[in-house]
Amino acid sequence: MDNTVVMAVVAVLIIIFIFLFLYIVPLGLWVTSWVAGAPVGIGQLVAMRIRKVPPGLVVNGLINSTKAGLKVTANDIETHYLAGGNVNQVIRAMISADKANIPLDWKMATAINLAGREVFEAVQMTVNPKVIDTPPVTAVAKNGIQLITRARVTVRTNINKLVGGAGEETVLARVGEGIVTCIGSAEDHKAVLENPDSISKVVLAKGLDAGTAFEILSIDIADIDVGKNIGAQLQMDQANADKNIAQAKAEERRAMAVALEQEMKAKAQEMRAKVIEAEAQVPAAMAESFRSGNLGIMDYYKMKNIQADTGMRDSIAGTGEKKE
Repeated sequence: MDNTVVMAVVAVLIIIFIFLFLYIVPLGLWVTSWVAGAPVGIGQLVAMRIRKVPPGLVVNGLINSTKAGLKVTANDIETHYLAGGNVNQVIRAMISADKANIPLDWKMATAINLAGREVFEAVQMTVNPKVIDTPPVTAVAKNGIQLITRARVTVRTNINKLVGGAGEETVLARVGEGIVTCIGSAEDHKAVLENPDSISKVVLAKGLDAGTAFEILSIDIADIDVGKNIGAQLQMDQANADKNIAQAKAEERRAMAVALEQEMKAKAQEMRAKVIEAEAQVPAAMAESFRSGNLGIMDYYKMKNIQADTGMRDSIAGTGEKKE
């Protein structure tokens, strides 16, 4: 019984050892690589296991690239994997580029992939250009008519500028700016409607793809709609603003006139009060003159006669005021 248990334990240990050995030493991948003509040393495969690099990924990638005639080594593939790149995508991109006669080496492909770009999609876009629809671009001609334009931009990837180059948003922004400039320089909106391809020619000649990851092949005006009469609207707004300013100034002048009139009335009332006050002091002054002997009774009567004579003359002339 004891020998049976010992033999069973030994058999289990042997099986576990065999599995561990086959896992650590991938003999199947080693044989496959040699048969496919892309040999990888057994020690290198074991080292990949230790570095936690999938040997199958490296071997399959090396076989695919070798069969396609690409000069890629197992160390290159392993290095790119450890850097966080997508090995399969890079190799597919390089194979597609090689078949399409597009110059793309391993260094450039891995740099594009590590930069976060879809390198395989970029190669496909180089072969099959992509059409980008711009959002509605609103511009105003010199005669004040608003035009709403939609364009289609055909672009293909510029492999050499894919790393560090601007994306689709920059291309669309530049195209929109060019459309606005072209329409804004037109004397009449009818000229733009009659010849929309003039916009494409002018905008395309500006070299809008400079510094971007794309090469603009064509800019086609898909649709032009006539919008509002912005010039007339601005004139109406200006007229309303001028009217409001004039009304405000008129109200200001009216308020100043009313204030001036009130001030004059106040001054007149003040003067009248002073006159009344002065007239009230006349009898007292005359009484004081009588007491001091400076004014006699005959002088008083002469003064009254002069006043009466003056009042009669004013009455005859029609310029005198009515005395109560």
